[in-house]
Amino acid sequence: MEAVGRVKLADVAARAGVSVATVSKVVNGRYGVAKDTIALVQGVIDDLGYVGNLGASGLRSSRTNVVGILVADFEPYSAELIKGAAKATRNTQYDVLSYAGGEAPAWERRSLARLGGTLMDGAVVVTPTSLDSAISVPVVAVDPHYGPNWLPTIDSDGFGGAKSAANHLLELGHRRIAFLGGRQELDSSQLRESGFRDAMRLAGVPVAEELVRYSRYDPDIAQEVADAFLALPEPPTAIIAANDVTAMSAMAAARARGLTVPQDLSVVGFDDIPDASLCDPPLTTVRQPLQAMGEAAMTMLLTILDGRDHEQHIRMDTEFIVRSSTAPPRA
Repeated sequence: MEAVGRVKLADVAARAGVSVATVSKVVNGRYGVAKDTIALVQGVIDDLGYVGNLGASGLRSSRTNVVGILVADFEPYSAELIKGAAKATRNTQYDVLSYAGGEAPAWERRSLARLGGTLMDGAVVVTPTSLDSAISVPVVAVDPHYGPNWLPTIDSDGFGGAKSAANHLLELGHRRIAFLGGRQELDSSQLRESGFRDAMRLAGVPVAEELVRYSRYDPDIAQEVADAFLALPEPPTAIIAANDVTAMSAMAAARARGLTVPQDLSVVGFDDIPDASLCDPPLTTVRQPLQAMGEAAMTMLLTILDGRDHEQHIRMDTEFIVRSSTAPPRA
């Protein structure tokens, strides 16, 4: 992989249109710089990924013996992946740095520019949206937005998982089944919708297009979409949600309308985060082996750092978990 040059004070100064001395004052928290200028310089620092002297100790040797797992946010899905990644580094020389880069565009590139090479030797990046070949350290992607590509990748069988969810509801007797999707541009989200549609097609049950909508995995949007489903003249008897958090939002929308899950509405999620078995009722869901995925991704990264051969893409099986949120539709 082609390494990018380390960003210098002069680079920040040139981009911001200020002197190197001004940038130095901002970086070191010194007085004498206007508030607007501080904001301007800090924005350029964030954009370019300038890390100052934070990595000076790392520059003195070829290795930092630190590996990263970079996520957009610390939420239930990424927390399980982080647990698995940490497990893979036990009894190795590596420490793990967990880092949340936010959901702004190109957060991955900025995070890698800020941390790569000086603070860590390589990284597992979770659901990256924007990476190119000019990265400074080896990277393994978990569930990249664009699907398996040039980066070593770990993901799970979203198509088969969603198909098993739809088949379960069809076998219970449901025919008016809604699909509460995630992010339309995300490859794994598309695969889950395709699995749902394939199960319906094979069963000879038409998909009602007014029952296919998207939440971007935002629980508030998901609750609004589920409520809109339930307000239809002919509401669904079941909802498949593209993750567990939005499935729980669908259950909340049903409760708000005085409906009971699963007697009035069956709900299926995807992921099997810890809360899925603890909510009321416990959620029927498609289990992604999240900790195993995190462990496999980190193991692959350590293999790359050791200079050994590695697989380019690993797709892990999902497992359908039946709990109490699904039942046959009312007669």
